[in-house]
Amino acid sequence: MLSFFWCGSRQKAQKWRQIEEKAANLEQQPSWNAPDNSLIFQAFEWHVPADRSHWRRLRDLLPAYKAIGVDQIWVPPGCKGMDAHGNGYDIYDMYDLGEFDQKGAVPTKWGTRQELEDLMLQAEILEIRVIWDAVLNHKAGADYPEPFKAVKVDPKRRDLEISKPVEVNGWTGFEFSGRGDMYSSMKYHWQHFSGIDWDDKSKENAIYKIVAPNKDWAKDVSTENGNYDYLMFADLDLTHPEVRADLLQWGTWITNTLSLNGMRLDAAKHFSTGFQKDFVQHVKKTANPDFFAIGEYWTGHLPSLLDYLEKVEYTLTAYDVPLVEKFSKISHAKGSDMRHILKDTLVECRPDHAVTIVTNHDTQPGQMLETPVAPSFKLLAYALILLRKGGHPCVFYGDLYGIRANVENPMTPSCNGLLPILMQARKLYANGEQQDYFDQPNCIGFVRYGNARHLSGLACVISNAGSAVQKMYVGQRHAYEEWVDLLHSEMKPVIIDKKGYGVFAVKAMSASVWVESATVSRDNIKRDFNVNIYNN
Repeated sequence: MLSFFWCGSRQKAQKWRQIEEKAANLEQQPSWNAPDNSLIFQAFEWHVPADRSHWRRLRDLLPAYKAIGVDQIWVPPGCKGMDAHGNGYDIYDMYDLGEFDQKGAVPTKWGTRQELEDLMLQAEILEIRVIWDAVLNHKAGADYPEPFKAVKVDPKRRDLEISKPVEVNGWTGFEFSGRGDMYSSMKYHWQHFSGIDWDDKSKENAIYKIVAPNKDWAKDVSTENGNYDYLMFADLDLTHPEVRADLLQWGTWITNTLSLNGMRLDAAKHFSTGFQKDFVQHVKKTANPDFFAIGEYWTGHLPSLLDYLEKVEYTLTAYDVPLVEKFSKISHAKGSDMRHILKDTLVECRPDHAVTIVTNHDTQPGQMLETPVAPSFKLLAYALILLRKGGHPCVFYGDLYGIRANVENPMTPSCNGLLPILMQARKLYANGEQQDYFDQPNCIGFVRYGNARHLSGLACVISNAGSAVQKMYVGQRHAYEEWVDLLHSEMKPVIIDKKGYGVFAVKAMSASVWVESATVSRDNIKRDFNVNIYNN
């Protein structure tokens, strides 16, 4: 469809010449310290070894992450869970960061509080911000059961009661005897919860809604299953003033204690959007005015995501689940049309509030929200989220290192080991204005024109079928330069013509990132990233 290339090309060329002339008059600043292209790294996956060494492991790896462009890490929930070897989503004590002898151990799966603080200090030294995974919806591993009245609800319609109120024994008594009153004197009892899933009296598993005055499911939650307030364990009642006060206090305490820069709010579909907004605003006011929050509101229905963001008044961002689902669908349908791959995604319509991912711990193989992206497509998907404008991209630990334990089909590092180079390309070259060339069904491309700190820019071409080429305008100031493919050194260099155009090639089912050859040696691209961090 050649008309795409040439329609209005004179006007486009004039526009980009003006941008280039303006940028050329500005002094280029040091690349790695520039506040461009922030990049989140999810620093765990579901099957990280339960060796209580992860905080130390991450501390030692931080310089390597910094070297490939990471300036934010998302760490797992490091509060004490009911299982000493669990990932922390079975949260028992929010104030125990691996400091007290509770639930069979002092450390969490990830390590001790001192090791966590060592990690945080190293992150601060390297100017890497930390996002904490916060579990605010429920508590688990109660110290003893308590009697109270409850009614069964239909598990597929939690707004429908299917029994009369009966007395049950629910595991809702939390004393935190190992910690005592350190940091918080709050003890939790049945009145602080809205639901449970086990009656210890009848030994029956069901979803029980607690019956008491002013006690009900939250109304401002997802309407899936009628009302999606209840998720698991003992569901917190966020209308209870003591619960609200303790959670708000915790938000301030942990943010100040660890110098956090943000949080991911787990299970955002399942608890009050009003409370989520209040929580983030409280932490901003009392601890960190630049606090960055992600709501894990997991739905591929774009209108529901947009409704969620409106309800929290855009105090949070959200995962671009529609984009993940598109990646999954297209990756498993050979030759799918990619021209509209970004249509009806969060990053398309709300780029500042979209956290873009390819995989995470919930979508990895074997997990409840598994959304498999074919291994052959991951390089293409990462090129789209890392090198384009818009969104807050997040790279997954399991894609960088592979997943090798406790899975039937172990994953090797994704993108044939090229992911660290893509991450560096984001920091060094994916800057400035953008021009799309989404005119071929199976070969799309785009150009980034650089900015004051990064003058060079890049040209990216992506194919989900055979080898292909795209003719794209990179700027007349690049005339006669030699451009090379960062990802595939065997690709023949491209010479930019006198008008600023290049014909850029891409291999079959691959992505190519073309940059000025002189910049590659200057920027010292790191190609020997160590993925063997477990010594096996």
